[in-house]
Amino acid sequence: MRTVPLSRGEQIARALSDRIVDGDIAPGERLPSEAKLSAEFGASRAAVREALQRLKTLGYVRTRTGSGSYALTPPAEQGDDTWLTARSDAERGELVVFRTAIETEAAASAARHRSEADLVEMRAALEAIDAARRPSDSVDADFRFHRTIARAAGNRYLAAALDRIGARAIVVPASRIAHGDRLPAATASVRAEHSAIADAIERSDPLAAQAAMRAHLVASERRRTVDGIEPDRREQHRYS
Repeated sequence: MRTVPLSRGEQIARALSDRIVDGDIAPGERLPSEAKLSAEFGASRAAVREALQRLKTLGYVRTRTGSGSYALTPPAEQGDDTWLTARSDAERGELVVFRTAIETEAAASAARHRSEADLVEMRAALEAIDAARRPSDSVDADFRFHRTIARAAGNRYLAAALDRIGARAIVVPASRIAHGDRLPAATASVRAEHSAIADAIERSDPLAAQAAMRAHLVASERRRTVDGIEPDRREQHRYS
């Protein structure tokens, strides 16, 4: 059976999606301009535009008018925060620690100060996470949940800090991006972790909320790094 060769745009889209899956292009990071991509791949602007449109359709990138294309979802509009971009495993680990410091305190504070409206928004965010199918929609819904908690904390600095981190706050494991349909076991784990946080905040239990948030972030980091395990051990660890 004859194989139909990939168009130049499809080839570029595949190369860029591999970089997103591998973490070489982090969530919220802006892709190179059309001109730079055209020069890098030795392709026409039309082929690059085709590639970006394919990535957008698949949910790998979002385009912001006048700003460019971003992996998964654009960061919050908060000025120049390139210092928050994690480009290596070491930097991603540091960002997780930074995020953990902010979000565990935000969860505890939210348990003390949350309103009924905050609880409604958290539950709506959980439903959005359940409904998300494309990678970018999943990241949007996930960040919405965490942003709601930061706002419920009643501390403008905690909320502003999470906004400044933006989409970079969401750790996305390769397995979650690479599959068109979200994998049930991974989805169930993330849902249970988020629900534990929401339940503790609803009960006004700061210590439980803080612990649940920390457990979730530790598990998120473990999901991100599990693809580094040797292939013959990967499956037994992937969703444990």
